[in-house]
Amino acid sequence: MTRWRDRHLSTHRPVSALTALLLAGCALAVPRTAAAHERPAPPPAYADVLDLRGTPTAAEPGDGEDNNPVNVFADQGAWHAYALPKTGDTDSYGGFTGPLYIAQEYPWWLSGSFSRIRLTEHGRPLDLAAGSAPRFTSLPGRLVQSYDLGGGLRLTLELRFATDRTALVGAELSNTGRTPRTLDAAWTGNLLRPADRPMRDAPSLTATPSGVGVDFAEVRETWDYLTDGTERFEVTHKDRVRTTVHGDTYRTEAEKPVTLAPGRSHRFDWTESYTFTAAERATERAGVRSVLARPEAVGAAADRRWRGYVAGVTRGVPAERRRTAVKSLETLVTNWRSAAGRIKHDGITPSISYKWFTGGIWAWDTWKQAVGTARFDPRLAQSQIRSMFDWQITPDSATRPQDAGMIPDAVFYNDPSRGGGNWNERNSKPPLAAWAVWEVYGKSRDKGFLREMYPKLAAYQAWWYRNRDHDGNGLAEYGATVDPANESAADQRLAAAWESGMDNAPRFDAALGTGVVANRAADGTLLGHSLDQESVDLNAYLAADQGYLASIAGALGRTADARHWKRRADATATAVRTRMYDAADGWFHDIALGTGAPLTARGRGIEGAVPLWTGTASAAQARAVRAKLTDPAEFATTVPFPTVAKSSPYFAPTAYWRGPVWLDQAYFALGGLRRYGYAKDADALTDRLLDRASGLAGNGPIMENYDPTTGAPLNAPNFSWSAALLLPMLTRDR
Repeated sequence: MTRWRDRHLSTHRPVSALTALLLAGCALAVPRTAAAHERPAPPPAYADVLDLRGTPTAAEPGDGEDNNPVNVFADQGAWHAYALPKTGDTDSYGGFTGPLYIAQEYPWWLSGSFSRIRLTEHGRPLDLAAGSAPRFTSLPGRLVQSYDLGGGLRLTLELRFATDRTALVGAELSNTGRTPRTLDAAWTGNLLRPADRPMRDAPSLTATPSGVGVDFAEVRETWDYLTDGTERFEVTHKDRVRTTVHGDTYRTEAEKPVTLAPGRSHRFDWTESYTFTAAERATERAGVRSVLARPEAVGAAADRRWRGYVAGVTRGVPAERRRTAVKSLETLVTNWRSAAGRIKHDGITPSISYKWFTGGIWAWDTWKQAVGTARFDPRLAQSQIRSMFDWQITPDSATRPQDAGMIPDAVFYNDPSRGGGNWNERNSKPPLAAWAVWEVYGKSRDKGFLREMYPKLAAYQAWWYRNRDHDGNGLAEYGATVDPANESAADQRLAAAWESGMDNAPRFDAALGTGVVANRAADGTLLGHSLDQESVDLNAYLAADQGYLASIAGALGRTADARHWKRRADATATAVRTRMYDAADGWFHDIALGTGAPLTARGRGIEGAVPLWTGTASAAQARAVRAKLTDPAEFATTVPFPTVAKSSPYFAPTAYWRGPVWLDQAYFALGGLRRYGYAKDADALTDRLLDRASGLAGNGPIMENYDPTTGAPLNAPNFSWSAALLLPMLTRDR
């Protein structure tokens, strides 16, 4: 994973689809008594699988490491998110924390709690903290607050997402007492402003006939804050209201009081929308009208969708591990971003909780995330894959035709022409796309998707061998593109390390001898650069993807193509098996370009287990690798599968790819053990990892990686590929 700075599933968002759903499948609820609760609660076992309580005190999220300490909830690909107040934080009672909004590529808090409901009776404010302690609960697909106001009066708030731009909030007042109650309702909130200019002046409040809006001025701060001046956050109430604004504070009041007879209830509904463009705003306003016309139907539809999601991720998972599966689900859905800016299809970002991982999507993250997402939403999994292939380089590219077939490393809301500094075409990422497509097909059975992806996957394979096989021997190298940012050898080596995904792994250290070579076409055209080593994981991945291409071709009835890809896969696997395994060391290693010498002096890395996951290793080789994977002095650490063996002189348990446990590599190692018949070892190591990695079994966030010696959490919280590959890990799949 590269760290920078050291419409449901489509390119449009059809409101008509939402409206049709509401009209066709949902009926309005009849008036309720206070004791009636038509909407069944989800299983209580899945309450608060992730701690979503907290309130920010500043607009800029961060704990000194660019991580947001408050976990949040989003859904449907929305670009804004919410949390719950903490018990005792009475100033935040009556509202949901936030929203956290994404200024195209960076997360910011708009408010500590933008829409806080306030109730009065005969002019006397009702204290939301006066009764028994309030309950703040996160459930799959919604946030819930419940208040006992005394005298038989209760207030329940629920927040769900209705669309990819709009959250729906309902506040139900119930009178279980013996006397009528007449109440006035109002909502208050204030802005949290960024500390520095020009961001500080970006948001501004404005009253609207149906609530309140926040407009954003244009700010183009490449590394901190990006707006076009067309963004808007807007609260729209179903009931008639009037709003006044005073500087950074507003107050919205319901025009009419509500009288609740004993045993009766009343519901206030409003939406909170965050849009990027005037066109989006116009479209969303029509959607909001539909949502507010049938709020209970929208809520019921969301609950049904989430019940399906939960069923998908818990199927086959032992009961004691299902909360972890649901936490993985919630992590992935919160990191889901719908099409916006230069992101043409819905995708999943690495983490909404880390500044640099919020507004973009990465290639190999996407391949892994799609495999997990397919368990609960195959269409979203397909969309993720499309979101990267939308930017596959074509032969008619004006900037890099020599890279036809390549998938860029990362795409963001802004490309370079729009001032985007995070977009990256300096390198690609490991080739796992055909695996992802085949795994998604296993859940969707959509041959149309296979037909769509097949030529693109073939072009991606061709790029690797044209641009990254320096000596044409059938073993590829990680490398760097021809790019203004790749001018020097040091820049090229850095980009090549990024291309591996294992950015600072010891095997790529310049101090240990890693260099770069130029790759040229027959006519002398510079195609790019390669490391002067052939990497074992890269070639094992290529062999696997060739095998998956054979399966895809076979499923499409392209028998000649299937035979071709099978021959390619066999040849690549043979080369890995015979040239990249060191018998004296009992491990697979990168080898030197030209001589083929194994680079054993750089230590054993977890990439040496990848040939087991891909089925490339011989039985004898797998037996030797298994011995290292189960050895506490090597890879069977307190939390198993460090990225560098504990015995290595370069082992550093907290140094990103020089020791920490990454769950994707753990998944590959476990799958490799199972593939070669070592299921008992794999089960024991799986349990050890799940039990000892901090927070996995509790309500802490799923992390980017973990300290292998202590299990302590490291780097970005709420990390998508960790969540995605936990799902097959929990069912012991390979």
